[in-house]
Order: sequence, then C-alpha cells, then structure tokens
Amino acid sequence: MSSTGNVSEKRVLVVGELLVDLISDNNIESLAFAAKFSTNQGGSAANLCINLKWLGINSELVATVGDDNLGKFLINELTSAGIAETYIHRCINRQTSIVLVGKNEQTPDFVPYRNADLAIKRIDDSVIESAAIVHTTAFALSKEPARANILNALTRAKQAGKFISIDWNFAPSIWQDDDGKDVFKKLLKLNPLLKISVDDLERFTGESLTIEQSIAWLDDLNAQIICLTCGKNGVWYKEKNHSWKHKSAMPVSTVAGVTGAGDAFWAGFLSAFLNEKSTEDSISEALRTAKLKIEKASALYKS
Repeated sequence: MSSTGNVSEKRVLVVGELLVDLISDNNIESLAFAAKFSTNQGGSAANLCINLKWLGINSELVATVGDDNLGKFLINELTSAGIAETYIHRCINRQTSIVLVGKNEQTPDFVPYRNADLAIKRIDDSVIESAAIVHTTAFALSKEPARANILNALTRAKQAGKFISIDWNFAPSIWQDDDGKDVFKKLLKLNPLLKISVDDLERFTGESLTIEQSIAWLDDLNAQIICLTCGKNGVWYKEKNHSWKHKSAMPVSTVAGVTGAGDAFWAGFLSAFLNEKSTEDSISEALRTAKLKIEKASALYKS
C-alpha cells in the first residue's frame, strides 16, 4: 500500500445503509417463529464505520434516514459512537428503513422494509478527496437513486487515486428483479478491495458452491485483494496475481451472536490495511475483530 500521509490523517469514507435492526432477543430458526425483538442501530455500512472509529480510524458515513424519531434514534447512536452526522441526510418525504432480523448462530434470517436508505444523494468532490478509502456495500447499490450516485462517487474516487472497498453482501430479496451482475462488473473495473462471504456468493450465483468452486469462481476477478469469508471455517484470501491463502477463524469463548461479525471482520482488515500492514497481518486483525464481535451481545464500542 502506498502512503497517503500520516496515518492519523487518513480517512475512510463509508457510503451506504443506516437503518434500524429489529433483532430477535433469542436465537430462532427463522422469522416464521414467534419472537420478541429489540431495537438496534443497523446497516452494514454504518456498522463498519462505527467499528473503524472504535479501532482508531478516522471514518465518516454518508447515508440517508427519514426525518422521524427512528432517524433521530439512529443519529443519536452514531454520535454516541463518535461518528459525526455531517453527511447524514434527513429526508422529509421518506421513512427510516427497518430490517427485521431473526438471530441465530448460522446465517440470520431477515426481512427488509426499505425507504429512506436508498435516497443517498450525490457526494461532493471535496468529501471524496479527503478520503484514503471509499467503501460501500451491495445493499446500498441495490436501488436507485443511491446506486447511480454511489457508482459515480466510486469512479471519481478511483480517478483521484483512492482505494475502493466493496462488501458484496448480495441478497436477492434486496435486489429483487435485478441480478446485480451489471453493477458487479462496473465495480470490478475499479480494482477494489473485495469482501464476499460464501453465503453472499451462493446467493449471487444462485448455485450451491463448495469452497473450491467458490475460489475458482472468484479467481480471475479484477480485484486488488479478495477475501472470501467462511464463518467458523475462517477466510480464504488472495492478492492480485498471487495464490490463494487460508487463515482459520479464532476460537471464541462464547457465541453471543454472529450478526455484524462480517462488518467487524472488514473493519479490522481495513484498519490494518490503512496502517500499511501486510495482507496477512490485515487478515489476522480482521479475524481478531470478528472474534470480539461474536463474543459480544452489543456493538464493539459499547462496554
């Protein structure tokens, strides 16, 4: 990684979803079962931004919420975590988005109710220029007008010599009639840092893939670094023009919940990458941060 100034001056600009997660209090097999739910700040992009801040990285979030009390709740949660509301837009004509989540120890079941999160506006050049890394998610890219504005921002960021980071957290229920392939091709032209889970890849391809088949599918993609996260089976990763490597997940003392573990993983990776650590050391930090999240029932920044 080339230097872009003092580490303290480097910034990650996160563009994407900030929404309310209504998470089941107990583990349930699926949302088909009755459960009690608790209100939480959610959204992969917002979670990543907060985790980065907790790890000591200068991070800011571009997102949209409704001009309602749920939006106020989310902004209060952000500011409590040390994230400024500078780039959080309150949309008068839309309601804050909600995702209903059935917690379990494997892949959480969820149903999205979306409105304000997809109304992200055009991002000013000055905001992009002050960042070292610009990050977004498949969730954020799934709908217009956010999609066009985010792709435009990523293109301008790449032209300005910034690193592009993508969490391809693809889900058909989010994209609906769009298979996401056209957007994915556009992202690969930006030579990104790419995170994708085995579950994400299966949903994206519509196929049940072994680890070997997943690696083969990803092998020729134009990405600076690819991380294929495999839950309790650790992570496979590769740098461009290098061979795949594997690191095992770190043992956890107790499983409080896996919701948000992927966001913690990628925050750990980006924090180390931004501090000019090797890819191997960045993966180790990613796994350490994911372990901490799995062992906690709350956000990392909360004691």
